[in-house]
Amino acid sequence: MSDVNSQFYFLNTKSKAVFSPQGTQPQFLIDTPKFKALVVGLDVGQHIPPHPAETAMYHFLEGEGLMTVGEETFDIKPGVTVVVPDGVKRGMNAKTRVVFLASKGE
Repeated sequence: MSDVNSQFYFLNTKSKAVFSPQGTQPQFLIDTPKFKALVVGLDVGQHIPPHPAETAMYHFLEGEGLMTVGEETFDIKPGVTVVVPDGVKRGMNAKTRVVFLASKGE
């Protein structure tokens, strides 16, 4: 099965991550009014400032860093999944190159 023409099967998700000196460049796997799934790359030292947003899930595929959720900070590494409730501030700091999946829906 190839992922070349598919809109629902992604053989090598990490390879879709884009790294930019200007910051995150999210790559949507799906972007509909009711559901969004994306892959994001952060380079060494890059960060996402703490910000409130809707309920979301983050699953880390590569790298190490820190994620702040509310007033708590957690280590992130491959295999870690973080689910953040609606309206709670979240942010990230990359110690190494980080690749993660994020999803959110209604």
